[in-house]
Amino acid sequence: MNLFRLPEIMRDEEITEKIAAGDGVVIERIISTGQASPEGFWYDQDKDEWVAVLQGRAKLAWKDGRESVMEAGDWVMLPAHEKHRVEWTSVSPACIWLAVFGNFAGTDNIGKRGCGGYA
Repeated sequence: MNLFRLPEIMRDEEITEKIAAGDGVVIERIISTGQASPEGFWYDQDKDEWVAVLQGRAKLAWKDGRESVMEAGDWVMLPAHEKHRVEWTSVSPACIWLAVFGNFAGTDNIGKRGCGGYA
């Protein structure tokens, strides 16, 4: 599998592919082509999430008013129950995410951002 290879026929909805799972950790590749969270919807996940943009661009927003435009190479660590949403994703190129879900409490990266656009 190649993380950058896109399906020959792109669907209208976001594509999520589970790459690996075990011992409470799940790794997913997500392909977005203009999708965004529904109006008024906030993710409130039970697991911590480390997510990186491999290709394209996206804008994340937090319920507390913070926002971040992410570009290829940017990553963010989202602690469990930190309410957030996707405001927009690029269409061309498609936005390819790599997401790792698990219990990362106690690590040095919880709550940190590796993206220059974090506000």
